[in-house]
Amino acid sequence: MSQTLDRTTAAAPGVRERLFTGIQPSGASHLGNYLGAQVNYVALQDQYDSIYGIVDYHAMTTVHDGNELHGLTHEMVLDMLAVGLDSERCAIIRQSDFPEHAELAWIFNTVTPVSWAERTPTYKEKRQQGIENSMGLLDYPILQAADIVIYKASVVPVGKDQDAHLELSREIVRAFNRRYGQTFPEPRAVHTDASIVLGIDGATKMSKSAGNTIPIFAEPDEIRRLVMSMVTDPLRIKRTDPGRPEVCNVCQLHRSFGGDYLQIHDGERTARTGCVDTKELLAERIIELFRPMREKRLRLAADAVVVEETLMQGAARVRPILEATMAEVRAVVGIGPRRASAG
Repeated sequence: MSQTLDRTTAAAPGVRERLFTGIQPSGASHLGNYLGAQVNYVALQDQYDSIYGIVDYHAMTTVHDGNELHGLTHEMVLDMLAVGLDSERCAIIRQSDFPEHAELAWIFNTVTPVSWAERTPTYKEKRQQGIENSMGLLDYPILQAADIVIYKASVVPVGKDQDAHLELSREIVRAFNRRYGQTFPEPRAVHTDASIVLGIDGATKMSKSAGNTIPIFAEPDEIRRLVMSMVTDPLRIKRTDPGRPEVCNVCQLHRSFGGDYLQIHDGERTARTGCVDTKELLAERIIELFRPMREKRLRLAADAVVVEETLMQGAARVRPILEATMAEVRAVVGIGPRRASAG
């Protein structure tokens, strides 16, 4: 995994920069989540002072049952531990354990024009999908900004398709700092090599809302079934027809599952191999990659306290940071008890 980062305001030598990212608990982790984000989270936990937030406040915009949301949050912690996040090397937290996130979002609302929130790509997409146009949906990116800078995080891992959201966070920080004085750093992006992973339909980004995912912790037979259902090159009708690996989603996924993808592409292009062969190989490679993670997750799920212990450990690490930030913010905006002046 390679990455690019603007180092113009990097931390002092020997001090790791702080990283924050939010993970929405909206359902079972799938191949797109792993290749697009989770594999990078695991690598980044040793490079930065990393905080990974399970953002259940955000999930309330789409999950409207309390028991379901609680369960999804629990499951997402298990997923993160299973793929390789380590509570000794990073902080894994639950957003709603800290109401200060919502408090800071409200404060940010007072410096953020409505038009800034309305122009975000996700807000437009959700409205086009017919998702309820609630204030929570509109305010989503303002809460995102609060999630990041309440910990004075200076870097955020994002795909390049998420740059607009991070730029809004930067604009909000600038607006706050102009009004109240220099308080927050402007967060910067860690761009990774991850590309957008298409779903099994081969047409749209893999996502739970599109119903085109391959869950990474599914039973092997279910993974095989889903991979065998994947749409390939629509112009390759017969086994003997030459394929076009550059437009075949199965061939493109092989790039992430072994160094021999060029040979696989050549086999498709020359019709030495068929789509069924290529799918079967991909399915087995997916199963083998995630087999140890799936077994680890089963062991973790059998432990009745591991999730809450992980969240408590993460909370203990980040609470002093958050409390110091909010004391500073309340003082500069003039809310809460007035602190005694020095001297």
